[in-house]
Amino acid sequence: MGERVIADLTVDELKSLIAEVVDDRMMRYWRQPEPVIDKVALKKTLESIASHRWRSPPGAGRLGVVEMLRADRDR
Repeated sequence: MGERVIADLTVDELKSLIAEVVDDRMMRYWRQPEPVIDKVALKKTLESIASHRWRSPPGAGRLGVVEMLRADRDR
């Protein structure tokens, strides 16, 4: 298409340019090899997330965070 100013393109030319760019990027994306997933590292990460997840204290019932903050404030 050559060097042209976008403001000089017709709507159809602009649509064609956009489609061309999107098609090119999609083809490059699909040609990339699948990433290798380290299952051991993934398992360790998920276990770490689970072990560091905050849990409500025993006896707190099913209070939400806002209710717990209000109860703590009122003490």
